[in-house]
Parts: sequence; C-alpha cells; structure tokens
Amino acid sequence: MEEMPTVSTLDDLVKLVEKDDRLFVRWSRGPQADAKGCSHDDLTGVQMPGLSANPLAVEDWWAPRPLVVWVARRLYDYSHLEREKGPGVRPWILVGEELGRGPDNEPLVRCVRPVAWIDEALLSDAKRVVAEQRGEWGPMRRPADV
Repeated sequence: MEEMPTVSTLDDLVKLVEKDDRLFVRWSRGPQADAKGCSHDDLTGVQMPGLSANPLAVEDWWAPRPLVVWVARRLYDYSHLEREKGPGVRPWILVGEELGRGPDNEPLVRCVRPVAWIDEALLSDAKRVVAEQRGEWGPMRRPADV
C-alpha cells in the first residue's frame, strides 16, 4: 500500500471536507491494519460489517456557522480513542461507503480509499478551537462501571 500523505493543518482538512462529503475519520493503526474491513464491538466482541468511523460531512443545519468549528469538534469528540485503543492508534481520513450502523449508532463503512493521516499538530489546533467555544464540550467517554 502506498504511503499516505499527512494533513497538517485544520484549514487543509476543512478544504478536503468542502470538496468531498464522503470523508470519514477513523481512529486505528491505519489502512493496512484495517484491511479486513471490519470492526469489533468492544462490549460483546461481535464482528461488525464495516469499520467504525465518523463522518466529517457537515450537516445542513450547521450553516452558516464556521466549518472549522464543525471539523474541530468531529476530531475532538473521539480523541480519547488514541489513549484508550493503545499504541499506534491515530486518526486518519478515508473516503467511505456507509454499510450500516454500530451499537453506538456510529457509521460502519467500507473504505473506498484511504486519504491521509491527521497530524498531531492538527489535533492540537482542533482542541484549541473547541476550547474557544462558549459551551461545554469534552471528548466522549463512557463510565468504567455502569
């Protein structure tokens, strides 16, 4: 598999999102590690019919708000996965085809084409943009003892 480029700035990622509404962000060890094309439910171990990913496409109701805030939040909301899923897990962008929904209602996608890695500096910028908002946002978490 070819080496993927890296998107280094939030502005560059926003430009990609403006051009293609089929983009998803996936937190994993990358396209080669995901070659089987399926994720597993952490709770039950069930194999799902696609890769868990999150859409970057902006929803119509978001307009006329800044796209940079939308994209920053899409990255920030799942940034906990880098810590929780272990060494080598990082975000990357793919063109995906939605196949269904997972148990957390996340899209399950087939990777049509890997696009790019997301640079650590871009994640820092996303965190900064989220911190500048007035509301209370935080990366999604689940309690350990339910």
